[in-house]
Amino acid sequence: MEDLKNSTIKGGEFLVRATEAGEIFIPEEYTEEQIMIAQTCHDFLEQNVNTQLDEIDEQQEGLMESLVEKAGELGLLGVSIPEEFGGFGKDINTGLLVNEATGAGHSFAVAVAAHTGIGTLPILYYGTQEQKAKYLPKLATGEFKGAYCLTEPGSGSDANAAKTKAVLTDDGKHYILNGQKMWITNAGFADVFIVFARIDDDKNISGFIVEKDFGGITLNEEEKKMGIKGSSTRQVFFNDCKVPVENLLGKRDGGFKIAVNILNIGRIKLAAAALGGAKAAANLSVKYANERLQFGRPISKYGAIRYKLAEQAIKIYATESATYRAGRDMDMATEKYQGEGKTLEEAKLKAAEEFAVECAILKVHGSETLDYVVDEGVQIYGGMGFSADAPMDRSYRDSRINRIFEGTNEINRMLSVDMMLRKGLKGDIDLMGPVQAVIAELTSVPDFGGGEEETLFSKEKQIIANMKKVGLMVAGASVQKYTETLAKEQEVLMDLADILMEAYVAESALLRAEKLVSIKGEGAAKHHINMAKVYLYDANDRVYISAKNAINSFAEGDEMRMMILGLKRYTKHHPLNVKELRREVAQKLIDANKYTI
Repeated sequence: MEDLKNSTIKGGEFLVRATEAGEIFIPEEYTEEQIMIAQTCHDFLEQNVNTQLDEIDEQQEGLMESLVEKAGELGLLGVSIPEEFGGFGKDINTGLLVNEATGAGHSFAVAVAAHTGIGTLPILYYGTQEQKAKYLPKLATGEFKGAYCLTEPGSGSDANAAKTKAVLTDDGKHYILNGQKMWITNAGFADVFIVFARIDDDKNISGFIVEKDFGGITLNEEEKKMGIKGSSTRQVFFNDCKVPVENLLGKRDGGFKIAVNILNIGRIKLAAAALGGAKAAANLSVKYANERLQFGRPISKYGAIRYKLAEQAIKIYATESATYRAGRDMDMATEKYQGEGKTLEEAKLKAAEEFAVECAILKVHGSETLDYVVDEGVQIYGGMGFSADAPMDRSYRDSRINRIFEGTNEINRMLSVDMMLRKGLKGDIDLMGPVQAVIAELTSVPDFGGGEEETLFSKEKQIIANMKKVGLMVAGASVQKYTETLAKEQEVLMDLADILMEAYVAESALLRAEKLVSIKGEGAAKHHINMAKVYLYDANDRVYISAKNAINSFAEGDEMRMMILGLKRYTKHHPLNVKELRREVAQKLIDANKYTI
């Protein structure tokens, strides 16, 4: 792990800097302690959650609360909380591993993620010492259950448009809250609510820690939802709710910043949870494919099914590689900021802000990987996949919310581009230099290579370098074309976001395979190499389509012709027999009778 100590990569810098395999963390480097923590989570699900999924979905009185409390007794709620407040004080990647391990828990996973994430972290990162001492120990044990009240009927993605009001009493001792919140996870049993409201006519909202026992809080009935039926989701009404002034969270007028930064962390946590759900669904898919006979053979013998099994695994592998790469980068940034004199909480917040681009990318990729896996899981199950008596029904319905949670995938795509461009404009990363270099390369005589010593991954690394050039080319040209109005060209932003996402995720998968080769040798890493290469091959084609669509939408004449020629040059790749590689991937899964790498 010493080679990671020198990593100084900045958030978003992946687009303009080649990362070495030794700089990243890969899941194969988990410590024994991390593996033990993850196993505790798996055992908890197996013994307490999977045995009563129907009862959870029926919202049996008191069941979810008791499960959250049991998780607290095992320490699963306090992994990221400092030891001084009753937690274990583990790093970001360990927290992500817990999110992944509990992510297969359907509605329970949602309740726990909301409690440990948006229900707890605002106090950890923005609370006073008194607030932390009062609330964090009880949140860590599950004695207090947390909820987060941001969304309102008229403000979803536009979080700062909240209309809930807070007025200071004449004696200056309380704020009186009045307003309505909706889609509030854990609302039915929460003891502590993180509530966002506008004080007087402030420009921005403010945050408050509101206890249920303060009074003035009423709840609507449970929402009837497509999925995650066991998750408590209610509207919350505040009617002259008296909140002590000492329960103002952070600074007055600072609630929007709290919401944004907590959502950054929530996004990468969601990616990890989606990863856990996807692995569970892939397990079910492999087992069923081996059991189900058609024409006298298990359906796992057929190429069409093998394609699905392999593609499930490949997408999971790519998401996993990128998630823990980003998590470790955030941990390294945390250490750096602590070294500069920031407190641990300040350093973690700064790290989350630093890697907000990657968090947005991962939220999109993780949720869409899960959606793909469960959708193909239903297809592998065939008619039984459509039956509520088979497990894919619940997995399919529960997965869909993840593309809406923590900001819709559309919002996150546009955010990833906007934040990347802002980093360039502020000089946090050098985008202009690489953009100019790509433009110069487009107008020069092509370098067809040759003469360089070929290594195991040299061709693939060139493909990734060229994918990044595509992103720089499209970004530079679109900014020049639209200048201040680029934000209105959402179709172009979505295409550009997909280019950034594919470059980051494909690179992460390849670096993981390369690092494992350096540790265990090429033979032991063959399965990883196959998955990384197939993902990259397909990602390159997806980049071509996204870039072509973007270029055709804003360029014309000689500029268009030059960019399309450049695009063809940058997305050209060597032939690869993906059918055979997918068959090899699928065979390993089939032989193991589960998702495995």
